[in-house]
Amino acid sequence: MPACVSKIDLQKLNLIIHFMLYWHQSIVLQILTYRIQKVKSRRWWVRPINRRKRQGFVSNLFREIKLTDHEEFFMYTRLCPEQYKILLELTTPYLTKYSNRKPLSPEIKLVITLTYLAQGDSVVTKHLEYRVGRSTVHKILPEVCHAIWLALQPIVLPILNSEEWKKKSEEFLLKWQFPNCIGALDGRHMEIQAPPCSGSEFYNYKKYFSIVLMALCDANYKFTWVDIGQFGSISDGGVWSKTNFAADLENNAADLPEPTPLPGRDIPFPYIIVADEAFPLKPYLMRPFPKKVNRLTNEERIFNYRLSRARLCIENSFGILTSRWRILHRRISCSVQNAEKICKALVCLHNFAMSGNNSDQYSWSEWLHSEDHEERRLEDRWHNIGTEQYFKQLSRVGPNRAGSYSLGLRNYLKEYFISRTGHTQAPWQFQRAFRGLNINPPV
Repeated sequence: MPACVSKIDLQKLNLIIHFMLYWHQSIVLQILTYRIQKVKSRRWWVRPINRRKRQGFVSNLFREIKLTDHEEFFMYTRLCPEQYKILLELTTPYLTKYSNRKPLSPEIKLVITLTYLAQGDSVVTKHLEYRVGRSTVHKILPEVCHAIWLALQPIVLPILNSEEWKKKSEEFLLKWQFPNCIGALDGRHMEIQAPPCSGSEFYNYKKYFSIVLMALCDANYKFTWVDIGQFGSISDGGVWSKTNFAADLENNAADLPEPTPLPGRDIPFPYIIVADEAFPLKPYLMRPFPKKVNRLTNEERIFNYRLSRARLCIENSFGILTSRWRILHRRISCSVQNAEKICKALVCLHNFAMSGNNSDQYSWSEWLHSEDHEERRLEDRWHNIGTEQYFKQLSRVGPNRAGSYSLGLRNYLKEYFISRTGHTQAPWQFQRAFRGLNINPPV
């Protein structure tokens, strides 16, 4: 010990140190006391209204409907009990949670989500109906939608190979009388609430915020490819041109069948997709002859009718989707990421329902564009129920200046439709193409 430091000085130093420690501890204690007093004590662990074990909807009425009234069950969930059971088994591994407290069962989560999508209800309605906390419902919906996508996408929306594409084209020829067609393409805007700090990225030409659902469907109204989530503001820039599928087709990287001669011909013709005038004309993408450039010739009118008829399947697909899942009748009030999950789940559920034994019940004929035995266009029901208000068609999505090869393919197909073979496939085409016109159709 240095000689200059006395025993009295050490005692004073120790006293100062103890005082400082005591002062610090007292301050910490006061802060903790203040925080504890500031926290509001919980009135109850679980709200009395959320006690669902005895009075919950799933434990009572839903179980009774599932066992005794299958028609009401379908109207409530858009699935038959057999399909619901399969879906529950497929999604259970993704929805099972382990916790000290007893978590919600996968069935409760699935039922809440299915009825939310099918009925278009609000979160508050589901919170009261199923006696589940409001914040819990907010967490359940995106979780289950993502689980539905993970479970169903490999089954109902797989990547097709050349043989499967060829089978799709055979179905198109049989049902829609359009040869070498692998699908019909179109897109729709799905309205969402304005995302924070997004500027005008999601603000479309219809003056609301949206994301784009671009889809390809087969002859039986099932989606075969989808692209979901592009900005609603994209129109002329090209929603379609930004998709991976379009890039694969442009670079000949898609696994399509080799060109095959049209029925009754011997010249190979590529497999194509049909679309409306909003899309560009490509060797793999067929659009109608423009109506505003000049008056259509007789052959062009017939071609446009045949192409428009083949496009009915994508219009019907979107019509069934919006009619059965009424969440699409209004603005989706959630984040962009959750809106994408909802849209992905709806596409999978649509294909899943169309693949079951109740596909006729799901795609009720009254919802569809169709033609009677004399090939007169019948009035559809889904087009008149207001779904277009929130699920609108795309504007022009790409430049329409086509190359000579694409123009040649369209002209070849135009001549084929008025040939003996093409006329035999759809003998009513002249009456349909020239309806309302005081002219003599070609013989």
